[in-house]
Amino acid sequence: MSSHDKYQSHGDSHSSAKAPDEGAYIFLFFLIGFALSMVVGWGVFPTLLYSKKHQPFDFNHKQHLQIVDNGCQSCHFFRTDGSFSGSPRLAQCVGCHNEMQGQSESEKAFFEQYVVQGREVPWLVYSRQPDCVFFSHAAHIHGAKLDCVTCHGHMAASENLKSYEQNRITGYSRDLWGRNISGLKHNSWDRMKMDDCAECHARYQVVHDSSVQTGRDACFVCHK
Repeated sequence: MSSHDKYQSHGDSHSSAKAPDEGAYIFLFFLIGFALSMVVGWGVFPTLLYSKKHQPFDFNHKQHLQIVDNGCQSCHFFRTDGSFSGSPRLAQCVGCHNEMQGQSESEKAFFEQYVVQGREVPWLVYSRQPDCVFFSHAAHIHGAKLDCVTCHGHMAASENLKSYEQNRITGYSRDLWGRNISGLKHNSWDRMKMDDCAECHARYQVVHDSSVQTGRDACFVCHK
């Protein structure tokens, strides 16, 4: 065998020895890239997408429910025309808060900034739906017999209001998308997107043979 053949043979064996190492590097870079994309997509992006806002002042649901006579309906009720009163108006509060009842910073802010000045409280609504969505509380509470907890969670036991996270693009609350970017949820109130509504409507139709939908598909299958 000539020296040239020996050199070529040695070069071929050297190249074949390097091949597995190159494959390992490629696989390693792929894993690093995949991990970074998951961190950015599932961690960094949602954090940047939402800005945290705070309510005008804190509100203690638990404390108020120990005082009022009619439970949640004392502040959240149906008007005589059938429409629903969601966030309470100032007139509903001044009956008890026409003067300071305690020394908390939250009540002080409410009294000085809103009661004294006669201003409505600009509450940030966690469950505010897009303008194209019509939602009837009467149909769900009186018709479907749903409890408020189904959509709003256990607010009655809360002593503080959670921070409001607003989508920088759409302007809506993160509660519509949900805290889990994968869409998985543990409780019915963890997310309030249209497909969650459709799932509940489809289930209601099977059980009661009645629904505002026809067939098994959601309204937005045709109406985008």
